[in-house]
Formats: sequence, structure tokens, C-alpha cells
Amino acid sequence: MEDYRYRQIEQQLMLQISAGTLGPGARLPSLRHVSLRSRVAVSTVLQAYAELERKGIIESRPRSGFFVRRDTRQLPPPPRNPRPLLRPHTVNRSQLISSVLETVGDRELVPLGINCPSADLLPYRELAKVAARLSREDPKRQVGYLPVEGSLELRRQLSLRAAQAGLDVRPEEIIITCGALEALHVAVRSLVRPGDNVLIQAPSYFCFQQLLENQGVRSIEIPSHPRHGVDPADLERALGRFDISACILTPNFNNPDGSLTSDGAKREIVELLARREIPLIEDDVAGDLHFGPARPSVFKMYDRAGLVVLCSSFSKTLCPGYRIGWIMPGRFYREAYEVKATTNVCSATLTQEAVGVYLREGRYDRHLRGLRRALQEQTQSMQLHVSRTFPEGTRVGRPEGGGLLWVELPGGVDSVELMYRAREAGISIAPGTIFSTQDRFSGHVRLNSGNPWTEELAGGVERLGRLVAEMIGGAGR
Repeated sequence: MEDYRYRQIEQQLMLQISAGTLGPGARLPSLRHVSLRSRVAVSTVLQAYAELERKGIIESRPRSGFFVRRDTRQLPPPPRNPRPLLRPHTVNRSQLISSVLETVGDRELVPLGINCPSADLLPYRELAKVAARLSREDPKRQVGYLPVEGSLELRRQLSLRAAQAGLDVRPEEIIITCGALEALHVAVRSLVRPGDNVLIQAPSYFCFQQLLENQGVRSIEIPSHPRHGVDPADLERALGRFDISACILTPNFNNPDGSLTSDGAKREIVELLARREIPLIEDDVAGDLHFGPARPSVFKMYDRAGLVVLCSSFSKTLCPGYRIGWIMPGRFYREAYEVKATTNVCSATLTQEAVGVYLREGRYDRHLRGLRRALQEQTQSMQLHVSRTFPEGTRVGRPEGGGLLWVELPGGVDSVELMYRAREAGISIAPGTIFSTQDRFSGHVRLNSGNPWTEELAGGVERLGRLVAEMIGGAGR
């Protein structure tokens, strides 16, 4: 309990520092004051202050107390992402994307480039025990095929979780896939044909672009605001100009800009598309990673016509390597089933069964609470460290969930060149260029905040800031 209380105090102070309430050089309240106000032991407050000092956010001064470090400043968020040109594009970013994906699993690099939570934040021991138990109890079952649609127990648990989120989706309306990417692949193959136009937001996950390119499909980009996500007016404008076959949107903590589309905008977007009978593929892999008290809604909650195809996975929350994803295809179930069956028959048995049991035993929500808390702390630590170590003119996003930071670089710094220089310095990053079909984000980078804050991570961010300073001809700080 005391461990939880010290983290609460640390989080409250981080919020005040991030918001500028406690600015650079500001003196923190005394240990005794916080102890009395929060009704905890002085030692608990001291533990919170020590953790902030370890992260380099505050400093202690003999006989004076604790102070926010003077080199900590609040960076403004990007005012908005550059507006893309409203015209069809055939995508070709494959070589650059491959360069980014080469860093997956490379332990020699400071891992700022790949969107993945650290294994240290995941319940790998619990999952391993469940898998071992299943293998002992029924080893024969675990080496056999499951039905194409996947484990019944897992689909039941997903149906229950959907009900908690306000969705009425039965187990027989869900298909298990090999991660969210296969779910998206199934959705795209089910809904569009070569030459079709598909609407996506910009910036958006680079694999959307690759999926469309591989299908011979043209993408039409509408802007994603770093704070507010997709504006229904932009979508309506595109619908009026182009023959759109489908849309792919990420309303909750969009990758890479972390944007969150409001509930009102979600409802309006679903209604706009329903009037035109246009399917909407929804990517919701980060919806469970909200920093606020409540999970944000999904497009599918407002779907009355079965046109929203929801895709998600446990890759950002529970077990990336297990490759457990799912698709809720709505009225397109038969098409999705056929694509899944002819792609790889079914997903792996043991991992599906293990996750199904883990969910049934009620462990997931407790794990999520700890993971969300850790991601919020890590994201705030990275925001503050970027503010101290990157040159003037840098802007950084303020996501309300997920595990990513969208950073706008100053001085016309090219993110692709920065990526190669960073790799030489032992750091992986994702350049903004890969998140659009157009060259609108060459001055942005995406940083992963899914790893526990360490001296190595802080050092990597600091080296990256120096590289940016060198590239604009300034001196590193």
C-alpha cells in the first residue's frame, strides 16, 4: 500500500511540473507538509522525492529542500500537424520502413524507435505459469489446430470485455488473428480491391500504408490534430470529392501523434459514413492505455449498421510475442472468415488458450492499472527530459494515453538523417516521414516511452538532443 501511495505522490508532483505549476527552480513543498496533506508517513514522501531526483527532474539542496531543476522547462505542443494535400497517393515508403523495423529486438540500441512496452512491465511469469499448466493438463490439445475463428474461451472473454465497454458483440462475431496487423490485413482484403481509394488520417501507423500499397490501393489523407484527432468536417470534405471504398482510422491514442478523437466526433464520423454505406476499419490497439479515469469509447459503440470493423490486440498491453489479436467484422464476417482461413488457417493454440485462461481468472484489469500508471510516469519523464536536452524551438505532444511521444524538431532538421545519425550513436528512433504518404512530417520523430526510466534511457534522450543541436548548427546543452 505504501508503495502505491508514494507513486501517487510522485504522479501528482509530475503533473504539477508538466503543467508548469511548479516551474524551473521552484521549491517543492516540504516533506512534512506533503505528509500531513496526503496523510502518509514522511518516509513515503521522501521515497517519492527520491524517485523524482533519480529521474533527474528535481534536485536536493543542503538545508534548503527539494527544487525543480532549472534546466527543466515546459515545451509547447505541436500547434497542429501539417495539413496533407487532399489527393490520392500510391504509397512507397517500404525501404525506409524496413530500416526502422530492422531495429526490432536489437538490444544494442536505446529503444526509442519501436512502439512496444518493455517486458519488465508485462506479466510474463504469470502467463508462463498458465501456459505450462495447460501443457501439463492437456498437452495433446495444445499441439492441435483450433477452429479458424479461434479459441472459444478467448472469444468469450473478449465478448465480456466488449460488454464492459458498451458493445454488444457475441463470441461468434469475433475472429482471433495473429496480432492486430493480421486483423487489419484481413479487414483490408475483405473490403477493398486494387484501384480503390481508402481514407486514412495523417500521420498514421506506417503499416497501414504498406497494407494499402500491397493491395494496389490508393490512400487519401485527412489531417490528425495532435490533441483532437480527426475532425468530421475534414472527413466530410474528402467524401464529397472522392469515391471512397473504406476508411482506416485510429481514434484512441493514434500512432504516432497520440491524438484522441472526442466521443462527439466519433459518433458524427460513424453517422457520416453510414449514410454513404462506407465501411470503417477501426484500429484500437491502445484504447486500454488511457491515463485518465475512464476508457475512451470506440467507433463501433456508435455503429448501428454493422459497417465498423474493429481491430485490436494484446500486443501493446499484455504479450507482444504471443501475437494475439482479433477482428470484430460486423456485417463482413463471412468475408473476413474466408480471408483468415486462406491466410494461415488459424492462430497458434497454446498462446490463445493461455490468454483466455488469464483473462477468465481476472488478472488483466489489475495488470492494466499498473501498466497505465507506469506508462504515464515514463511518458512524463521523457517529456521533461526532452524539454531539458533538446534545443529551443522543439515541440512535444501531450498524449492522454498510449506509450508514444510525437516530437516536432526545430530548425528544419530532417528526421531521416537524424535516424541514421542516432543509430550510429546507439539509439533507435522512428522518423516522421514514414507516417504519411506525403513529405509533411520530415521534421518530426516518434519516440517510444514504453520502457522504465533508467540512466541509459535518459542518456539516450540526451545524446539525441545533442544530435539535433548539432544538425541545426547549435551547441548541445
